[in-house]
Amino acid sequence: MNLRNKVQLIGNLGNDPEIINLESGKKLAKFSIATNETYKNAQGEKVTDTQWHNVVAWNKTADIIEQYVTKGKEIAIEGKLTSRSYEDADGVKRYVTEVVCNELLMLGGKA
Repeated sequence: MNLRNKVQLIGNLGNDPEIINLESGKKLAKFSIATNETYKNAQGEKVTDTQWHNVVAWNKTADIIEQYVTKGKEIAIEGKLTSRSYEDADGVKRYVTEVVCNELLMLGGKA
């Protein structure tokens, strides 16, 4: 069992996935999901904390996402956390953290 870099999330898609067909023949799906956590604050009021997670999926997983996953759908994903950096057009170094999805489960009923 590899637990060194494992992420499991259940959430809803914020937008339709972006599908990119690369010249190499590989397919990439990019999307974000929102996870919600509810708790009571010091005043006893119910508070919902929403976190957004950037997700990428490749090849067969991207095919499934392209066919069946749309904005608002609830999904469960499993994958690993990755970080990378790049320089934007102004020369500013930017950092990106993403979940690389290797397993997907569609939740909820038929829409």
